[in-house]
Amino acid sequence: MIILGVDPGSLITGYAFLQTEGNRMRLLDSGPIRLKKHGDIPARLLALHDALDELIRTYQPHVLSIEKVFHGINFNSTLLLGYMRGVALMLAARHELSVAEYAPTEVKKAITGYGKADKVQMQNMVRLLLNLREVPKPHDVADAIAIAICHANRAPVMSKYTR
Repeated sequence: MIILGVDPGSLITGYAFLQTEGNRMRLLDSGPIRLKKHGDIPARLLALHDALDELIRTYQPHVLSIEKVFHGINFNSTLLLGYMRGVALMLAARHELSVAEYAPTEVKKAITGYGKADKVQMQNMVRLLLNLREVPKPHDVADAIAIAICHANRAPVMSKYTR
């Protein structure tokens, strides 16, 4: 199975393609999709769409694993994050990917064992879990990898209860 993990952001969206076989995981690709800070929202959404669409066509994942919306302090930032999630979810539908959504605390607990882990702890655990040479940067990329790992670990358990 190939899992696409996405950490949506209004300026940087992290992505990761994780291949699983049994209990083994291998990172195929990861990185940031950087969006122009001063670009208007429709242009940023289109740029995100085009970048994710090309990546999906290249790696042909089976599932999109993405963070659930959390309530931010700033309403406009939360709304913009929802737009970015919408692009990823629409592409999942277009490419007929199943979708798994996880709360940020659920991802942190799955990776570190602690639902309030900080960014540095998450980056270090992602590096250790996948035996990477370096800590994934920026943190948006590490978060995308963590979301994919969370799904890789939860999917077999969840499938037992949905048959």
